[in-house]
Amino acid sequence: MSEILITGGSGFIGDALMPVLVAKGYEPIVFTRDVKRSKKRHGQLSDHLRYIFDFDQLKSMPWAVINLAGAGIADRRWTDARKRLLRDSRIGVTERLVQRLGSLNGAPEKIISGSAVGYYGPLVDAIATEKTGPGSDFSALLCSDWEGAIAPLGLGTTALSILRIGVVLGRPGGFLGRLEPVFRLGAGGPLGDGQQMFSWIHRDDLVNLMVWCLEHSTGGIYNATSPGPVSNEGFTRALGRTLRRPTIFRIPEHPARWILGDLASLLFEGQAVRPKAAIDEGFIFNHPDLDEALADLFR
Repeated sequence: MSEILITGGSGFIGDALMPVLVAKGYEPIVFTRDVKRSKKRHGQLSDHLRYIFDFDQLKSMPWAVINLAGAGIADRRWTDARKRLLRDSRIGVTERLVQRLGSLNGAPEKIISGSAVGYYGPLVDAIATEKTGPGSDFSALLCSDWEGAIAPLGLGTTALSILRIGVVLGRPGGFLGRLEPVFRLGAGGPLGDGQQMFSWIHRDDLVNLMVWCLEHSTGGIYNATSPGPVSNEGFTRALGRTLRRPTIFRIPEHPARWILGDLASLLFEGQAVRPKAAIDEGFIFNHPDLDEALADLFR
């Protein structure tokens, strides 16, 4: 029996991950704050899933854990209260997960835990690989502490894979779901000077990378990003081409920073991140090119 405990299984990534795990014969246990809502979201697939809303409901050690829990990083302005929620929904949940697993017999064979490319902080010219050190802004500290919270589970025989995830492109919903209506109206455009780098990944490639970590990896840090990062302007033009809409409106930085506060840093500062570890170990991306990835998603 290959039970996999999944936190964040009812989110944008989980929507694509759950069917793949079930099709491969795994038995997902979904940790969720709202079981009824999650079952409705998963539809008929919910018949193949087990749901828990408290880690104390976990009575035996699962074969593997996929830890994706976390409130949406760009859902709203970063007030002090929002920052506390972002930390607790990632670090707090992870610490409670570690505590519960530590009270059970044995250990998971595989653990996959989410992080983000925000770990590296803003980078102007450098290209980040898994060897690049952390930044010092809020996003970097959030990711660093998140990775630290799961680290106690990566001891002994457990293979711990940490995925530093870029912007996930998928439909419906997610990042593209917010941009699509604006771009279809012809109101899309670069942010600021548009030169900040944009590290992205097709959602199917992210799901495949997770399954690859379950079935092939012996653990490590992996940048979950396409091999082809682009500038914000390059992404904007590519999305405009895909939707056959103009992208002539440029969004000025200073007014946006005044409105969004610290959250604007996610939009106007970036980093070029390359998935060196995954490629070196033999993982193959199905959608490494942005134009092809967008064409696939909007087909």
